[in-house]
Amino acid sequence: MTVQISGSPRPHGDRVLTPAALELLGRLHDELDGERRRLLGARVDLAARITDGADFDFDPATADVRSGSWTVAPPAPGLLDRRVEITGPTDRRMTINALNSGAKVWLADFEDASTPTWANLVDGQVNLYDAIRRQVDFESEAGKRYTLAEETATVVVRPRGLHLDEAHVRVGGEAVAGALFDFAVYVTANAAELLRRGSGPYFYLPKLESAAEARLWNRAFVLAQDFLQIPQGSIRATVLIETLPAAFQMEEILWELREHAAGLNAGRWDYMFSLIKYYRARGPRWVLPDRNTVTMTVPFMRAYTELLVQTCHRRGAHAIGGMSAFIPNRRLPEVNAAALEKVRADKRREAGDGFDGSWVAHPDLVPICREEFGAVLGDDPHQKHVVPTRDVAAADLLAVAETPGTITRAGLESNISVGFRYLESWLAGTGAVAIDNLMEDAATAEIARSQVWQWIHNRVGLEDGETVTSELVLGLLDAVRAESDSASADAARDLFAQVATDPAYVDFLTLAAYPSLVEPAAVGVS
Repeated sequence: MTVQISGSPRPHGDRVLTPAALELLGRLHDELDGERRRLLGARVDLAARITDGADFDFDPATADVRSGSWTVAPPAPGLLDRRVEITGPTDRRMTINALNSGAKVWLADFEDASTPTWANLVDGQVNLYDAIRRQVDFESEAGKRYTLAEETATVVVRPRGLHLDEAHVRVGGEAVAGALFDFAVYVTANAAELLRRGSGPYFYLPKLESAAEARLWNRAFVLAQDFLQIPQGSIRATVLIETLPAAFQMEEILWELREHAAGLNAGRWDYMFSLIKYYRARGPRWVLPDRNTVTMTVPFMRAYTELLVQTCHRRGAHAIGGMSAFIPNRRLPEVNAAALEKVRADKRREAGDGFDGSWVAHPDLVPICREEFGAVLGDDPHQKHVVPTRDVAAADLLAVAETPGTITRAGLESNISVGFRYLESWLAGTGAVAIDNLMEDAATAEIARSQVWQWIHNRVGLEDGETVTSELVLGLLDAVRAESDSASADAARDLFAQVATDPAYVDFLTLAAYPSLVEPAAVGVS
């Protein structure tokens, strides 16, 4: 078992790319990669069945799991009160700002908010290594110095999804899973230190589509804890329910992870993307209106969140709300005030619906989230006693046709503009971008391009009567491209055209974009 690294050396990379980390990664690859690839194939098979006319439903074979009286493990240290969680990439300044933000938890993101360049990945791991040991600092070009406060947020790391490979690291000539690389490096570098400090190695698991995928992660946790000689159950995971198949297996996912489970999160933007992706070719009934008009109160999204809170609280797990895309803009007071009020209303709704906490993307939003959840929780760390009683049926989760709204030219232009500008930034190395006073990441960009694809495929008519065609989309895209002089503009234009207009739908835009990030030395390594 030889682990080959072709990525260029990074400052202090030897702190995290240790022989032990690579040995664990090699073991994880040998034990789990075959099953990972089989499960990715199962996703393809499922998508084909849905396209051919099948629909999602709860699995009768696991009815006993859904009807049992089991619970997950009790909360681990630092994960009892999660009323405010801040998310963001792992660059050095963001690391300090997030930990100092006043949030209870920082989701340190190697996934949707990060461009997976080799430099970003290794530097991010170094920053986490330093932060956990309270030796992280940063000085801006203007001379402002950033250091850690006395009290900081609990770190929860989000590795990449199971579908992404890491081209710079290979075992036996095969690229390893990006998810397993992110996990192995972080847990090896930091598990013992975190436990010594009264915390633990905690993770957010993205884009799971089945209980079988949760079982794969559970195997990884067990193997890693044995390898590191730390107690079983030290690792805890919160699963993002951000795919449509996972919404029908929430109970089963918690069951598979129960010794390591910390909760579920309503990953609303990826969830909407997943629904569009699975039903993209099933006709007008499944076509959503302009993305910014699909709120959390529309019937199918309401059913999803009610089922999530109910599932979590029945099983003793935390239910964490989703990200509000609005972000502060201090230079535009009126825009800022409107955005803050929308965030406040969103968090008030989540707290009232029984969630135990929620996400924000900017430190200025931490007080708002804390206030709204504090008004409901008081001094209690959570509200697991609140268990929604509605019997959510499969039809409720699939009630897309009941979504009000229209498809407008402005909505089409917004999707194209956001998709292009996001990819422009992503290709330049930044995975979370403020665009038109909204925080855009890979999840929201996926909605934008998938809606465009679906509208073209279904020959949707805009509110003004014009039909959405590839020609119309490419003309609008070229107009947006003409306004940019960035070095990545041409590549972003071509990439958006591919993922939004090609007849063959690309499952993830990052799969199409990733090859452009791979360092030349890693191409063709065997």
